[in-house]
Amino acid sequence: MDTGAAYKDFTARLKLLISKQPELITTTLSNIFTMRLIGNKTHGDLAEIAIAEFINQYMYDFRSVHVGKDLYRAKSQEEDIKIINEITKDEFPVSLKAYGDGPLQLSTDKTFSMFPRLEQEKGDVVGSSKVRKILDDPVFSGFSNINVLPLIYDERAQRCNIMVFDYVRARDAAARITREEAGRGRKHPVYRFYDTQGDYICEVRYGDATANALQRGLWTHTKNGLRFFHSITNGWIDYSHNLILVKLFSHALVSSEAGHTTALEKIKEDIVLLKQRAGLSQ
Repeated sequence: MDTGAAYKDFTARLKLLISKQPELITTTLSNIFTMRLIGNKTHGDLAEIAIAEFINQYMYDFRSVHVGKDLYRAKSQEEDIKIINEITKDEFPVSLKAYGDGPLQLSTDKTFSMFPRLEQEKGDVVGSSKVRKILDDPVFSGFSNINVLPLIYDERAQRCNIMVFDYVRARDAAARITREEAGRGRKHPVYRFYDTQGDYICEVRYGDATANALQRGLWTHTKNGLRFFHSITNGWIDYSHNLILVKLFSHALVSSEAGHTTALEKIKEDIVLLKQRAGLSQ
């Protein structure tokens, strides 16, 4: 099984679990987004280890490993966690994104080649066959092979939607690529992909060797490109802040390893109870 198919099977299984036991993901998401009370960027890094542990605790046919930031330069693919299907033994990388409801980066352009390739067209590209030819270029070889799991949140409404971008559908629907100049808050031009009805799909942002790697690459917009996503959580899930967790973190940071060991044992006992209530005990 290729990694794309393995990832699709995983997300289908995750969606099934969430539909049957929504309280498990609600608790996890509440804890993740509580971290924004500590720092605006804190939740993103902690979401990686939280989702990895969620998989390990509640999805018995899968095992997850958090890759870690220290391995970034050695990574051959964009990944935050590695997932192993314990039945088929398939392994596949997953890039976890925790973004607000709006622009979403699907892939960084590490080789800074997507935008320069589109610049060669000298104008708009019109027609499904012409767009498909461009997407078949090796420069775009990773277009449908990036396993991104986005946790899209609406902080004001305190809700989260785990939405997966459907690359296959997007690729099949793309019928026009338009170069749009700087403006409306943009300092640089972008190449936007549209379908035959003129609906927005995704875009490639500027980028050469001097561009900010965190900005260049393939992007979409969760509101404008909504029909090219499918929801793993079956829509929005309301979450709430867990103030006890903040207090736990603050105390843990000034306590010893012995205290952490005791607390961890109590937390493990609580997870066992959650599994029993959900009927997931082995």
